[in-house]
Amino acid sequence: MNKTVDVALIGGGIMSATLGTLLKQLQPDWNIQIFERLGDLAQESSNPWNNAGTGHSALCELNYTPQKNDGSIEISSAVKVNEQFQVSRQFWSYLVGEGALPEPSSFINPVPHMSFVWGESNVEYLRKRFDALKDHPLFAGMEYSEDPAVIHGWAPLMMPGRLKSEPVAATHIPSGTDVDFGALSHFLVNNLVESGAELSTGVVVTDLKRQRDGLWNIKLRRDVGGTPIAPVTARFVFVGAGGYALNLLQKSGIKEIRGFGGFPVSGEFLRTDNPDVVAAHSAKVYGKAAVGSPPMSVPHLDLRVVDGQGSLMFGPYAGFSPKFLKTGSILDLFASIRWHNLLPMVAAGLSNLSLVKYLIGQLMESPETKFEELKKFVPNAKPEDWYRITAGQRVQVMKKDPKKIGVLQFGTEVVSSADGSIAGLLGASPGASTAVPIMLSLIEKCFPERMGDWRPKIENMIPSFGQQLSDSPEFAHETLERTAQALHINR
Repeated sequence: MNKTVDVALIGGGIMSATLGTLLKQLQPDWNIQIFERLGDLAQESSNPWNNAGTGHSALCELNYTPQKNDGSIEISSAVKVNEQFQVSRQFWSYLVGEGALPEPSSFINPVPHMSFVWGESNVEYLRKRFDALKDHPLFAGMEYSEDPAVIHGWAPLMMPGRLKSEPVAATHIPSGTDVDFGALSHFLVNNLVESGAELSTGVVVTDLKRQRDGLWNIKLRRDVGGTPIAPVTARFVFVGAGGYALNLLQKSGIKEIRGFGGFPVSGEFLRTDNPDVVAAHSAKVYGKAAVGSPPMSVPHLDLRVVDGQGSLMFGPYAGFSPKFLKTGSILDLFASIRWHNLLPMVAAGLSNLSLVKYLIGQLMESPETKFEELKKFVPNAKPEDWYRITAGQRVQVMKKDPKKIGVLQFGTEVVSSADGSIAGLLGASPGASTAVPIMLSLIEKCFPERMGDWRPKIENMIPSFGQQLSDSPEFAHETLERTAQALHINR
């Protein structure tokens, strides 16, 4: 007889770790099983070198504040993303207080967030953006300057060698953070295991089938050697397998996945560990994407803190691989094509020819040309200080749309069955930073009958649950102060 569990989590990254932790807090008597195909946790998108670790809160990411046709700045997306990140911060703060997470500096560190632009039109845009955000309670403390000397004080690495005649502007906010989602995933899963959950690494889920009794039969094999393992039966399944979530949801046969496709995008960064270079830059600095470039192309120079060691990353430089994971197969893209998603995928591609053109252009650029992009941020950068790394593989969602045959979506999307017995996460950024609110929305969707009992516990862990901090400046201030103190970061 197959082993039966209450919850099966497929994938050992930040999403599964977050959902498992939430469910264990809400229903301690449930038994949880985690399956990870690789030999260790968080080796794909959650790995610290496969993402920017920004702690996306829209403090510096200019793509969340587009300029409207009338010249004004739209801030609704920025506010939404910041609200979501504050939910994650509250949950982490609670777990630190409960001893479920260790010293906060092991996974989150204070790193100021900056936006930096050059050219008269971009300076005007950033000035308007600052005026639109500076009085909002979630963006309190943001500073603005067009003075090169002030900007040099914020980011000493970026100003030497720049033309004095070139207009520049920057915003600076000290309450930004750098998050190591790989370390955080490990800590969360380790605590789950200590609380009774079971972790199986090096195990591949090969199929998902719903049984007549409504439970899910999960077929397994060893990643190395391919040896079959006894199947496991689960009452609820979450597919948090990154790029492989699409394939597994397709195998499940749920009708809700019909029409969904995926387009893989890889990326590269330039990285330096030179202590002298790293010491001269203590911020995450986001620029403005070139006209016609997709949101994923926003250039940024990031301080990363991994295992207590600082490094700098600059990018991204787009690449292409048909793999859906860094450790995936070159057949992944082709294997994901079905009769029900072929037309939406073709339509999405045809309506995003500018993205195709951008990717081709990036692939054709020489290393010298790519390094010139870094020099726009660091004019005196030396090639010998920097080396190339390959970032995580992202799979952008392609799906049907009421107004179009198919669209390309740059965010994340939860797909769940009508009965709530299986759910999965598709898409990419802002992903990890908003894992907690995404998983809370999944819980509400898949366990509506339990929310009456669970809500008080959720509100204890996350006081703003069901509310918007933006609606109460006093509540926003109190929440940001409390979580900053608990996580040992700047307000």
